[in-house]
Amino acid sequence: MLLFVGLGNPTPNSENNRHNIGFKIIDAINKKFGLSKQKPKFKGLLTTGEIEGEKVYAIKPLTFMNNSGICIRELLEYFRIDAEDVIVFHDDLDVEFGKIKAKFGGSSAGHNGIASIDKFISKEYSRIRIGIGKPKGNIEVGDFVLQNFDDDEMTELEKITTNITESLDILVKKKLDLFSSTVNNK
Repeated sequence: MLLFVGLGNPTPNSENNRHNIGFKIIDAINKKFGLSKQKPKFKGLLTTGEIEGEKVYAIKPLTFMNNSGICIRELLEYFRIDAEDVIVFHDDLDVEFGKIKAKFGGSSAGHNGIASIDKFISKEYSRIRIGIGKPKGNIEVGDFVLQNFDDDEMTELEKITTNITESLDILVKKKLDLFSSTVNNK
């Protein structure tokens, strides 16, 4: 049993923010693999289904980014899912736009959503860090992550999302290095 988590903020004007890339990935997974209709449960929007013979839950926390761990802990306790079976999709400033890095455990690197999850379930889970690049010019990081992707970035984001969903069979097997190289080399 696996839990996919997409980080983001649940407001309508946040939909295309850089910080909401995790929500976009969960939506794409739900669509490609025909997971159940989203239901509001565990302080999030939850879907369920099967991918590559593995029972999968996917959630978009509605607790806002900085409190994502609350939602995840409740779900893990209810379904008795181990933290090591959690895979979180989130934006990352330190990764070049359009690239991903997958890793198990580690630090939050200043990402408040990851820090919240670390606090509530431990650091022993997988993270799919989706590159949004660094801000250009004189813009604060907080403002940058809450900006919408521009049109060119949205086009590129569609390709990234497709590459991720087409390689999900590798991720389900928790082959993080192979998943990263496969997605980045498509």
